[in-house]
This record gives sequence, C-alpha cells and structure tokens, in this order.
Amino acid sequence: MKGMLGTLAFLFAFSSAVPTIAAAQTASAAKPPAATYISADEIKANLNVTPGAAVNIQPNIRVVNAGGYNVAIGSLHRPSAPPGVAAVHFKVTEVYHVLDESGTLVTGGTLINGKTRSPDSKEVKFEDGPGASGTGIKNGVIRQVKTGDMIVIPAGVPHWFSKINGSIAYVVVRVDPDRALPLK
Repeated sequence: MKGMLGTLAFLFAFSSAVPTIAAAQTASAAKPPAATYISADEIKANLNVTPGAAVNIQPNIRVVNAGGYNVAIGSLHRPSAPPGVAAVHFKVTEVYHVLDESGTLVTGGTLINGKTRSPDSKEVKFEDGPGASGTGIKNGVIRQVKTGDMIVIPAGVPHWFSKINGSIAYVVVRVDPDRALPLK
C-alpha cells in the first residue's frame, strides 16, 4: 500500500510538471534565437585586414541579438608598437581568447590621463560602446597572457596591454546588455 501511494504521489508530481516543461519548450520553440556561425577563416581574414596596425579597422566581425542583450564577436591583432591605449568600457563586458603570441595585460586599478570617449567616436558607436581611454593604468593587476589563455573583463574594469611580445592576436566576445553596438 505504501509503495502504491508513493508511486501515485510521484505520478501526480510528474504529471503536474509535464505541462510546465511542455509549455516552456513550446514557448522557446515558437521563436528560437538563430545561431550565428563565425568560421576560422573569417577570424583570420579580419586579423589580416591591417596586420601592421595597432587595431583592426573593424574588430567586430558580427554583432547579434542574443535575446535580452547583444553579443559582438571580433578578432584583433596588436603589434608591439605603437603602445596601445588603456581602456574601460562602461557597459560592455569583454572576453578575450588569445590565439597567438603573448603579452602583459594589466586589469583593474585606475586609468592614467583618462578621457571619456566622444559618443560619436568609432570606438563608442561600432566597437565597444561608451567608455574612456588613457595612457596607462595605476595600481592594476599585472598578468602575463599567452596563446590559449582566456580573460573575462567585466564592464567598468580598466584594461591595457602594457607590453606585447612581438604581437598578439585574440578573439574578443563583447556582451552588450544595453545594445549600444549596432547589429552586424
């Protein structure tokens, strides 16, 4: 009898959960987000657009609607000279995946000579949203990064490659909750 009551309780609980699961699957099936595929060839082509420049002309290969936020995928190549600028993005989180070579990445701390970027600047409108740039970072955390490493840089955290060994290439994923970056 106890076994029968336990089985009935389980079946009742399961039958109550089924419509909820089915409803969720139906709702998500009604309007599934499209997947975006970016090939290794696209990443390499974007890296090779300006191999001698400090940054690519258009580092974002794609910017997609991911539901409640936009996600940008890009690739960047940075040579050892000229020295790069320090930056902080007020609303956009970045994730770096180092593809080739190495460097010294400084995160946190305070921007030196920080200046807010113009809302009309290319960086704000097409690359990484509202933010500021500076000549360096004071009191940041210094890390050596190399091929294969991944770094998550939350919105509001200053970051800067203080030294690049030869050059560095990386994929960047930008999470844009305010949809500052236009879809591409």
